[in-house]
Amino acid sequence: MTPAYDLAPSVQRSLDATKVDYVKVGSSGLRVSWPILGGMILGSSPIMPWNLNEEDSINLLKAAYDRGLNTWDTANCYGNGLSEEIIDKTKDYVNQGGKSAIFHSVEESLTRLGTTYIDLLQIHRFDPNTPVEETMKALHDLVQEGKVRYLGASSMWATQLAQMQFVAEQNGWTKFISVQNYYNLCYREEEREMNRFCKATGLGILPWSPLYGGKLAKPLGRNASLRSQMPNPLHSLTSEDEQIIGRVEEIADKKGWKMSQVALAWHKAKGTVPIVGMNSVGRVDEMAGMRDKLLTEEEIQSLEELYEPRAVVGHL
Repeated sequence: MTPAYDLAPSVQRSLDATKVDYVKVGSSGLRVSWPILGGMILGSSPIMPWNLNEEDSINLLKAAYDRGLNTWDTANCYGNGLSEEIIDKTKDYVNQGGKSAIFHSVEESLTRLGTTYIDLLQIHRFDPNTPVEETMKALHDLVQEGKVRYLGASSMWATQLAQMQFVAEQNGWTKFISVQNYYNLCYREEEREMNRFCKATGLGILPWSPLYGGKLAKPLGRNASLRSQMPNPLHSLTSEDEQIIGRVEEIADKKGWKMSQVALAWHKAKGTVPIVGMNSVGRVDEMAGMRDKLLTEEEIQSLEELYEPRAVVGHL
């Protein structure tokens, strides 16, 4: 992560007055708040039982904005599109169907978002049914037309990401500046290739589910959120997971932090910009209070030493 420097004095004073840090995404010029607010919680409870309704969503976003969390992540599938009627960053889901589908998706997103451009458009998955050249040219055209400022990728194999970046570079098209991947204390398989590739080539890493579906935010079996109680194969607890969660709790108790702050401080140490779901103003305050939360090398080692390799998931 790179701190925001060389800004106009008035802008720098405004940033200094907020409660959060602002960082660049990789080696690009795009600055975002740390962390990013995840928009999957926004929408309508009849669609997803853990979704906030519109009024609660707006109150949550106002609280986040007031505290300096001004980067919000959503997709045209979250809340059946309702989340995009509130916030102004989106993903192209699933970008399958080639150029026409991508353009149609972006146009609909712009309408719902009530804006003329998207700051960062991230393709949600790799589309194996469309030539990479067609996908990258379509994304480049959106940037050239001013409808999108920056491009990002999401969960895929590192070889697929490298192929897409190579095609863009070979043709002089816009390349990705970031990767949004599944990465947390309980799932670190991305460290083998994807994170290494991103760091070597200047791509920002924006992990989704940085709290392991909320399981890293609460002691085992205590006051779990509705969403964290729903069946999800990505978050099926192993004995190693339980030990890691216990270690997070130990460090949180020692430092007087929330467990979520310990788990996210680990992400800060890894140089990522996590996307965090927040379902209450209290949770927003926890996330906005991360500026001075730093782990020691010993604490990082203590959190990591319990990890055991596991099957690769998250990119399918």
